[in-house]
Amino acid sequence: MLRALDLALLRLLRTRLHGPQLERAVLLFTRTGEHGALWLAICLLGSIFDSRRRALYRDAALTIVAAYLLNIVLKNIFRRRRPLIEELPSLSTTVTALSYPSAHATTSFAAARMLSGALPARPLYACAIAMGLSRPYAGVHYPSDIAAGALLGTAVADLLAP
Repeated sequence: MLRALDLALLRLLRTRLHGPQLERAVLLFTRTGEHGALWLAICLLGSIFDSRRRALYRDAALTIVAAYLLNIVLKNIFRRRRPLIEELPSLSTTVTALSYPSAHATTSFAAARMLSGALPARPLYACAIAMGLSRPYAGVHYPSDIAAGALLGTAVADLLAP
């Protein structure tokens, strides 16, 4: 039943609100999430321009990296293959064929949790949610990969938060 729901949600995200311009925009956005790059860039800029909170940005960057590394370990333990829907091929290439949990969601939710001490939480979490949803939209993750990544990133941030 959960597998059927996962596939139904994936099909929904792969077939709604698609058009050449929106797909290009989503793919550009999702690429910024590779290896947590968007979030690490925010941490770098924050540490440069907000010296009062430099320690927070450093801690956030370290948490993002830790969450990403743990995600890689878990991907290799679970070894879930990326979705394959023949009539809806993925819109993007990926670093590996493994999908569970989503590293984009993991790093995004770890970052949102950590950075909400310095930046407004709602936009951070909105960006994290959008990053997560961009992955099944592109056909490279199941929605459950995103949920697991969001939980993992949040848990890592909660464990490592000062």
